[in-house]
Amino acid sequence: MDQVLNTVARRLQMVSTSDHASVVSMNLFVALLCACIVLGHLLEENRWMNESITALVIGLCTGVVILLISGGKSSHLLVFSEDLFFIYLLPPIIFNAGFQVKKKQFFRNFITIMLFGAVGTLISCTIISLGVIQFFKQMDIGTLDIGDYLAIGAIFAATDSVCTLQVLNQDETPLLYSLVFGEGVVNDATSVVLFNAIQSFDLTHINTRTAFHFIGNFFYLFFTSTMLGVFTGLLSAYVIKKLYIGRHSTDREVALMMLMAYLSYMLAELFYLSGILTVFFCGIVMSHYTWHNVTESSRVTTKHSFATLSFVAEIFIFLYVGMDALDIEKWKFVSDSPGTSVAVSSVLIGLIMAGRAAFVFPLSFLTNLAKKNPTEKIGFKQQVVIWWSGLMRGAVSMALAYNQFTRSGHTQLRANAIMITSTITVVLVSTVVFGMLTKPLIRFLLPQPKHTNSVLSDPSSPKSIVVPLLGGQQDSYTDAVGNAFIRPGSIRALLTTPTHTVHYYWRKFDDHFMRPVFGGRGFVPYVPGSPTERSVHERQ
Repeated sequence: MDQVLNTVARRLQMVSTSDHASVVSMNLFVALLCACIVLGHLLEENRWMNESITALVIGLCTGVVILLISGGKSSHLLVFSEDLFFIYLLPPIIFNAGFQVKKKQFFRNFITIMLFGAVGTLISCTIISLGVIQFFKQMDIGTLDIGDYLAIGAIFAATDSVCTLQVLNQDETPLLYSLVFGEGVVNDATSVVLFNAIQSFDLTHINTRTAFHFIGNFFYLFFTSTMLGVFTGLLSAYVIKKLYIGRHSTDREVALMMLMAYLSYMLAELFYLSGILTVFFCGIVMSHYTWHNVTESSRVTTKHSFATLSFVAEIFIFLYVGMDALDIEKWKFVSDSPGTSVAVSSVLIGLIMAGRAAFVFPLSFLTNLAKKNPTEKIGFKQQVVIWWSGLMRGAVSMALAYNQFTRSGHTQLRANAIMITSTITVVLVSTVVFGMLTKPLIRFLLPQPKHTNSVLSDPSSPKSIVVPLLGGQQDSYTDAVGNAFIRPGSIRALLTTPTHTVHYYWRKFDDHFMRPVFGGRGFVPYVPGSPTERSVHERQ
């Protein structure tokens, strides 16, 4: 009996020690997050640094300190987990991207964005896969099969445009911002869908039937994921509009919006769809309908809550990657041949640059041929910025690489370890080196105008609160310069102004069918005592 009690006591002590270690780790990690935010603020005007690079550098420095303290045994407070990344960190980032984007610019350039994000990603993936097959077979890196080579293409086709978006301004360069932003989101979704499709197919026996099945599955995932996001967003709008939840509690409105957004992502994962696409389009639909159905206080709260969650998740990811970059277990496999690891990383960076150039410039040329308005064409300097913005690789590439080449974060094969360390190297080099050069490059290619709009430059102007999200100031049948849309009277007019035509018919359909059912701009919920009600009484 005494022996049993002693065993139980020892186990309880071990659990207690483990819990305490976790608490210590989380305390340190939260403190590091605070340090990243403070330093990011202090370096806001720095020519070379941004918050992403700051978090990555702090993560690296922390990893070095932990490595020294642990005697070379470990370099991180937390073990990198694909589940943590895909289930908890990525959803708020992608949802906020859809929630905050200016819809008019996004859908006006929708075809170009889809060309860059979907077709371009496929081209880049193909070039990277063919390149690694050609080069890696000549290097002594171990055994990789055709599935690994195709997975590498999908892994390194996933871009990370955070650094560029932190420099670009939506109001000064709306076309460029919408292209870089839209392509980044669609690119991530395409890469993940492509990666999952590669993993689910038997690629050892490729034939025509398998290829068509693969392509069909790819488009099925794209379409169904998008429709699920739209459906969830419309459901949230309908429920909040019909129930007037804000008359009792604005907290319930905010909580319901957050939970419905997260539910859309988890439903997509449940049905093996693309959670990235689903939650992105859920964000767009919520911003167009649901956000206008809640009280003013809930609008302010949700806007800042989503932005804050996205910001913290981004900093968390870069800090996480920085610490995990020095994982000693994986570097031991390549310590005997560091030249091979450097060569693999160099080849991957070269292929990323070639794969990116192979679609940005040709697709931009084709897009410009189809556009009549010179202001809508993509200039060569803008094409260079688009090409450069997609050279950086981040947490999506890391998560996919861990998914393909490790089991529970660990690997015992030399080839797999080389691919993990090479992925880490590419992420670090592209984020730090390319990221630091992004701001000077954009300032050189696209110098900012000396005089800006006083409304936009006034820090006290309530931009996104009074002016509703995503639409700019225009929400009638007007375009970005205030010209009225003309109803197309012929097929020729339909073909010469396709975006204006689609927008015209969409506005009519939205005003006559969608808004009466789902609410949206113009719908003001009656909530006694709310700021909206008080402002109405004051006007009367």
